[in-house]
Amino acid sequence: MALPRADAGARRSESRFARGRHDPAAARGRAYGFERLFIKEEGLNPTGTFKARGMSAAVSRARELGLRSFAAPSAGNAAAALAAYGAKAGIETWVFMPADAPEINKIESAVCGARVFLVEGLISDAAKIVQQAGPKHGWFDLSTLKEPCRVEGKKTMGFELAEQFDWQLPDAIIYPTGGGTGMIGMWKAFDELEQLGWIGKERPKMISVQAAGCAPIVQALQEGKAESESWKEARTVAAGLRVPHPFADYLILRAIRESGGTAIAVSDDEILDCIREVARLEGLFVCPEGAAAVAAFKHLAARGYLRPEQRVVLFNTGSGIKYAELVKSQFYRLNPSDPNALDAV
Repeated sequence: MALPRADAGARRSESRFARGRHDPAAARGRAYGFERLFIKEEGLNPTGTFKARGMSAAVSRARELGLRSFAAPSAGNAAAALAAYGAKAGIETWVFMPADAPEINKIESAVCGARVFLVEGLISDAAKIVQQAGPKHGWFDLSTLKEPCRVEGKKTMGFELAEQFDWQLPDAIIYPTGGGTGMIGMWKAFDELEQLGWIGKERPKMISVQAAGCAPIVQALQEGKAESESWKEARTVAAGLRVPHPFADYLILRAIRESGGTAIAVSDDEILDCIREVARLEGLFVCPEGAAAVAAFKHLAARGYLRPEQRVVLFNTGSGIKYAELVKSQFYRLNPSDPNALDAV
């Protein structure tokens, strides 16, 4: 079942999951005996990803405080979200992303008026440029967790999950982890909801999924470390997971450990296979990061780490349409004047 963003005026009932799509994920879950497997669909947000949550909050607050020039490094989607909300707010935006970032992210950012710089390197290299050049140019740095409001925006994912499940949190959340702000935000949201008396002390197992070619959180958890080490030669088809050294790694690891969760790495081949699998079984075109969450679920269900009676939420952090170049497809050409053209198909 796909969980779109919550309708604030909706009643507290699982029947109101659908403001937009209401897709059963039964086919994927049933293969492993799971009747309560859900996909939290973030591709319905503006600019097509969950990055809109953080950037909308950050840009709104910064504008309120009188700031007029923003910069941020990005693997791609955060840049597009910053450019879009910066345009709406009438604020100058500068974005820096790897030269091999998805083409659509470059186009989105430029169309919305951002000054787009392509960096020969990774997001960590782009971050260094922003950090070093920011004071000279007068930019306000909107890098992940360099200001407080992006995580506040991501916190809404936790609020929505609680509301959509009638204030009973799921048993496990599988979250694609690059910078990890979403996991940190949700963990904060759950604490705040408990303080308000809306939920109890129970927490979902927070499960981080990364790509095998860039898995600093997985490695740190396996080695029992409080912080991660920078991943060397990071490579993966999932651009959002290619973050060699998450800025708030210690907070991600803390949330995983406090929840009794885990971290798992999946291969690029599994990611690409799961994009097609989910589309064909559920009619949902997920991004590669969302496909990584599906691949992680399959591993954890097969191992018995996740049990069929549990309620499990997988996060699809963006629309697969933004990554269409990753999925090679076969098409058929027909001559409309040939009545037997279909016979050869």
